[in-house]
Amino acid sequence: MKKNPIVFALFGHDELARIILQKCRYEKGTIHFHQFPDEETVVKIESDVKNRRVIFVANLVFPNPKILPLLFAAQTAKSLGAAQVILVAPYLTYMRQDKVFEPGQGITSAYFAQLISSYFDSLITIDPHLHRWKHLNEIYDISTTVLHAANEIAAWIIHHVPDPFLIGPDSESAQWVETIALKSSAPFTVLQKNRISDTQVEIAIPGIHQYSKSTPILIDDIISTGMTMVETLKHINSLNRTPAICIGVHAVFAGDAYPKLLLSPEARIITCNTIPHPSNKIDISKGIEGSLLKLD
Repeated sequence: MKKNPIVFALFGHDELARIILQKCRYEKGTIHFHQFPDEETVVKIESDVKNRRVIFVANLVFPNPKILPLLFAAQTAKSLGAAQVILVAPYLTYMRQDKVFEPGQGITSAYFAQLISSYFDSLITIDPHLHRWKHLNEIYDISTTVLHAANEIAAWIIHHVPDPFLIGPDSESAQWVETIALKSSAPFTVLQKNRISDTQVEIAIPGIHQYSKSTPILIDDIISTGMTMVETLKHINSLNRTPAICIGVHAVFAGDAYPKLLLSPEARIITCNTIPHPSNKIDISKGIEGSLLKLD
């Protein structure tokens, strides 16, 4: 008799793993990471994984302390006879460095892809930051499934905002934001930015005066420092507009980015649950579940 796939939640992705378990009717696995005083890690998988598809649902934001335990977990599952080891990483880390920007640098997105490809049989992710890499298969040697949050974001907008006006962060986002705009039947524009330094940016919002009664919605794939959103919110507030909504796929929120965004009067911060965070309001599990069930 074929054994049911087994799911392990890693690094805090318990809620998303729970949703996947419930909808796919898979088995919940138990895994423990023990850290010795010198910070070496040993992995113990207490569930039976022999001849089974093993699925790790991993939160990889702030990745460095997590990578070795992740790889050890995958290799431990294989050593115990797992038939297949799948990584579900809704937020795929190490995508930023996709070229040599300065002499002597390494292309870490490719190196990370080599590591994951060596330990896992396939990868499922949501809206990875693809810029110079057009497809993940340019750097990953395993099967990769790239899902998108556009449908879920558009559905949330339709149900919660009666008169939206979408704003993308830069020219690179134009096609992505336009897709969401079309799905939610909303007008959109793209910010014009003048970056003064790493911590200062001047912005303009073309067309905003045409939609004076609409609710501005700032949309970005990754909210990291939040610098652009903070400056955009200041600009919107100076126009005495309807309070804005900020929507992000990946709630990275490095440093004090989240508190800074909350300082804006009445602004709402909404994210997808690709990274566990209090701002999670948009569930992206449906696409993951569908991709996993196709493997059954």
